[in-house]
Amino acid sequence: MSGTQYSDTITDMAPEPVGARRVVVLISGSGSNLQALIDAQSHDRLGGEIVAVISNEPDAYGLKRAHEAGIEAVALPHREYDSRDAYDGALIKVIERHEPDLIVLAGFMRILTPRFVQRFLGRMLNIHPSLLPAYQGLNTHARALTDKVTSHGCSVHFVTEELDGGPVVLQAELAVSVDDTQDTLKDKVHAREHLIYPIAVQWFLEGRLQYSAEGAKMDGHLLPPHGMRLSHEDAAEELDENIEED
Repeated sequence: MSGTQYSDTITDMAPEPVGARRVVVLISGSGSNLQALIDAQSHDRLGGEIVAVISNEPDAYGLKRAHEAGIEAVALPHREYDSRDAYDGALIKVIERHEPDLIVLAGFMRILTPRFVQRFLGRMLNIHPSLLPAYQGLNTHARALTDKVTSHGCSVHFVTEELDGGPVVLQAELAVSVDDTQDTLKDKVHAREHLIYPIAVQWFLEGRLQYSAEGAKMDGHLLPPHGMRLSHEDAAEELDENIEED
């Protein structure tokens, strides 16, 4: 030990470099929300790095998006497992290999087991095409039109064991017009998803957004049940939509 030099002051100790916060994205389809996250990352507006994209559908176009962006793309087909629990166990292993700070569900069309949810509770976000708690589950646009609602939109929320029932973080509103169809609502809601999802992910990765037993917290303050909400007018302005047509 005689040849080793030691520092006797704290100031002489160089801090370990802190790596970028790590994100794993789960998809099942085309990955348009994944692309929005990739675009945000490329402009240094994500707060971290997408280190892997995992799909339960091996032919998902989102895997191609990941590959073209230089991100590890992993196909883990659920049909190769004999139970939901067996699949989620394998998925946990693949995710943990990448040591993520956050798991982002971006069109991942699987109902997660309690085991999976509890493993990543508090560091898993999802985006849903409605203003939660309205229209949990599927076919949100058709149900909204059937009910003749005047306001629709999308929500980013923490994932809990209740389907689409976790604490809401951020919503973007859409004024429904008399001319809207399922297809037009889908397009307008998608545009809002692509706008707010990278924002919520950045908040989490920067440490501003946290999950708690009481609900979602932003900068240490408990958010209301609907989280923060971007109005129709503000969202339309951000997206360069013609409000006069709505």
